[in-house]
Amino acid sequence: MAILAMQSAASGLNALNTQLDVTAHNLANVNTTGFKASRANFQDLLYLERAQPGVENALGESRPTGLFVGLGVRVAGTQHDFGEGSVIVTNRPLDVRIAGKGFFQVQTENGQIGYTRAGNFVVNSEGDLVLASDPGRRLEPAINIPDNALEIEIASDGRVFVTIEGEPAPQEQGQIELATFINPAGLRPVGENLFMETEGSGPPTTGAPGEENRGTLINGMLEGSNVDPTRELIELIRTQRAFEMNSQAIRAADETLRSVAQLRR
Repeated sequence: MAILAMQSAASGLNALNTQLDVTAHNLANVNTTGFKASRANFQDLLYLERAQPGVENALGESRPTGLFVGLGVRVAGTQHDFGEGSVIVTNRPLDVRIAGKGFFQVQTENGQIGYTRAGNFVVNSEGDLVLASDPGRRLEPAINIPDNALEIEIASDGRVFVTIEGEPAPQEQGQIELATFINPAGLRPVGENLFMETEGSGPPTTGAPGEENRGTLINGMLEGSNVDPTRELIELIRTQRAFEMNSQAIRAADETLRSVAQLRR
């Protein structure tokens, strides 16, 4: 009946509204350092089975096809694209880009660890390397920069060197470690460019950059957002057209029901 068509189209409008929210979020973060674009994955709903394929028909032969009427669509989930973003050259000593796989580790509330691709670090009032965000998340393992440091250099393997006045050679202050996951798509985004470990992502494997398939670090650069504005705008137009078509399906179902209601007059 037309009521099923109306319900299916309504589920389509609801799912497309979610896709519109996801696309708008991607476009809003087109300039966010280390941001990873996401997409909405759709799946169809249950089917009404009105005839099974293979059953015997009136002629005594096997029915070649069945008769199934679907009940609409829903968003099955969102999936992040962890492809590398654009290269932003800053020439700042504490800006670091990961070339390859891996996440920086920072401290969050309750002693938990957050994971991020944003490498825009600064030194806080205590001399610790922290993210250049309003909470100032400390890098894990912690690395402290002395007050009398003249220059800071971060090597491709994560070792942090400082040049101190009066010292002939740079001194190593620590090493930045990266974390990798067997299923990064299972990470939970929590804002601030951070992801959290879940059962779906599996536990992290940590170690020095450049080892065990982890990426290396490039000093003086940042990883920009991997959002493709052209693709997102095209997706926006597709979503709008699909929304209009589902709206037309609701109007058509409504007119059919109105015609049925007028048959008795």
